[in-house]
Amino acid sequence: MSKLLVALMTAAVLAGCAGMPGGQGGPTRTAGQAVDDATIGTRLKAAYAGDPELSALKINVDTTQGVVRLRGEVKSVALRRKAEETARKIEGVKSVENMLIVTG
Repeated sequence: MSKLLVALMTAAVLAGCAGMPGGQGGPTRTAGQAVDDATIGTRLKAAYAGDPELSALKINVDTTQGVVRLRGEVKSVALRRKAEETARKIEGVKSVENMLIVTG
């Protein structure tokens, strides 16, 4: 079931990227890298959804060439750390840029 969910979410992400022009200042990715990045993002979002503390948060996840960027607001430094640690555990993640803002 989870493999099906990952496959469907990956397909949806890639379909959304199909109309985007390339080469506009960002790093150039191959199709394989784009799939890998989408898979990382899907797995991370699933990990957040499965965690009682993180599931209620609105954390934006952006992945480019294995680099995960986290954006949004969290209520504590502990949740900020937990979100980052969870991201680092996902297979394929090279680094995490934690831009989460603590509001509480």
